[in-house]
Amino acid sequence: MRGFGGAVTEAAGYVYSLMDEKQKKTLVETYFSPDEMNYRLVRIHLDSCDFCLDTYEAMSDPQDTELKSFSFERTEKYIIPMLEDIRKIAGDELKLMLTPWSPPAFMKTNGDRKKGGKLKPEYRQMWAEYLCRYIREFLDRGYAVQRISIQNEPNAVQTWDSCLFSGEEEKVFLRDFLYPAMKAHGYEDIEIFIWDHNKERIFERVRDVVDESTEHMVTGAAFHWYSGDHFEAMDLVRRHYPEIKMIMSESCLEYRLFDEKNIENVTNKLCHEIIGDLNHGMCAFYDWNLLLDEKGGPNHVENYCHAPFLYDTNTGALLPQRTQMQYYHFSHNIVPGSVRIAATKYTEMIDMAAYQTPEGKIVVIILNKGAAPLPVNFRLQGKAAEAILLGRTLATCVIEP
Repeated sequence: MRGFGGAVTEAAGYVYSLMDEKQKKTLVETYFSPDEMNYRLVRIHLDSCDFCLDTYEAMSDPQDTELKSFSFERTEKYIIPMLEDIRKIAGDELKLMLTPWSPPAFMKTNGDRKKGGKLKPEYRQMWAEYLCRYIREFLDRGYAVQRISIQNEPNAVQTWDSCLFSGEEEKVFLRDFLYPAMKAHGYEDIEIFIWDHNKERIFERVRDVVDESTEHMVTGAAFHWYSGDHFEAMDLVRRHYPEIKMIMSESCLEYRLFDEKNIENVTNKLCHEIIGDLNHGMCAFYDWNLLLDEKGGPNHVENYCHAPFLYDTNTGALLPQRTQMQYYHFSHNIVPGSVRIAATKYTEMIDMAAYQTPEGKIVVIILNKGAAPLPVNFRLQGKAAEAILLGRTLATCVIEP
């Protein structure tokens, strides 16, 4: 396991700017203090995404091949202040993942940041340099850019910022433009992740992109949770491409799918997903927005969703949610460097994952999916202990060395 984290979107940064200093300190320390959730990872969108105040791009001039008009202003306004406070707590452990939702409108076949479209072939080189410029902006400010994904949700036409890439198009852009540009700028040590979309097609995308010409360029494949379990797809990747790392780059409870008034009843679905992903090869986890307002926004297309912390802009109250307390079980206990170990269970009503930490502790995360309490027997090296797991409860057992 390489760590847990979440996304600092413009929406999160904007809501963060409305909070008082005590609330900011509580939020950042809860997420990033080693004594709390111990997050190390942050995902950031390049140019606008749906969780922004509106659409924007850092440069919009087709003639500006040298990117002289490139502006980092929007990122600096709300994202950087929140990142700075996070860095004060996480220090050198903070690692960034950068992801674009769309190239500038003039680079696309539909002339629009929204509603899909594709990257025009004549702008592939310029787009690669554009992404490298974003990397440089973060590096120049002292942030460690650990990884980048090529395109968020490349198989979706969204009403917000989006762009389509087939497997072949992603491979060509990576092989002939992005990787050479990153190498020319000295960024070849930054990990490159493909796909960054729902899990059911992760194997197909890896198969279509990774070959003899690209295998040294691709660190792994990123996936989202929105279409269900599909753990078998992860198994296929592990079996046929064992060197490919798999990371969960985005998950949240969308209000268009889950009623926000009953959100507490569905949070265990995410826990089931995380445990399943851990057991099938996931090595890093990014939640979506770290913070949103009471509506689940702001969002310029009203695509609202849940977050582990909500802030009520009417009352000024910071509201930790059940997901925050559940994520603590995973991120606090399964520290970076932990290794998954074999374990068995006696009923499908229980989900569980077991890890050994670098300090030698055995950590078992257990979810009772049913309403009735269930007995759980821990047996290790001839010793056994029994516990009762309450209904619809996530729990952690830590066995000291």
